Amino acid sequence: MKSLSHRLAVMSIAAAAIIGSAAQAGPAATSPYYGRWVSSDSDRSFSARGRDYRTVDIAPCGNDFCGVSVGANGQCGPVLFRFLAKRANADDALRGHGKWGRDQKNVVIYYFDYEQDQGGKQLELYLGKGYDFGERSDNMPSFHTIYAPKGKAVCKAR
Repeated sequence: MKSLSHRLAVMSIAAAAIIGSAAQAGPAATSPYYGRWVSSDSDRSFSARGRDYRTVDIAPCGNDFCGVSVGANGQCGPVLFRFLAKRANADDALRGHGKWGRDQKNVVIYYFDYEQDQGGKQLELYLGKGYDFGERSDNMPSFHTIYAPKGKAVCKAR
């Protein structure tokens, strides 16, 4: 059998390798949600339950992605929420469940990519009883904050 030295064969093997490595990177390579996010309201007083949400690393965990609390000293804390990775795109709000003390609440996360003079990239997180936290809703959030990106996620779900 002839060796695979034909230019087209070599190029197709190289292309398959590139596509394969991109597929292994999975949604982490493309999702705008992944990274370290810090509450943009640094002067805010966080309650005991809200303190875990001051800084959050969002990273892949299996076929999903998880939000892990990051302590003031950079120490990785508990997993706060988990979503299906296939929903981790910027086209729609993410809806799921999040940890609130010993309870579970509904969590909604929105991703925004504003112009730099309007705040740049942001995540907005709501945690509460329902999923509709609009102005005229009966569901007041137990917690709400806006995050700014601060680099790559270091903490992973345990």
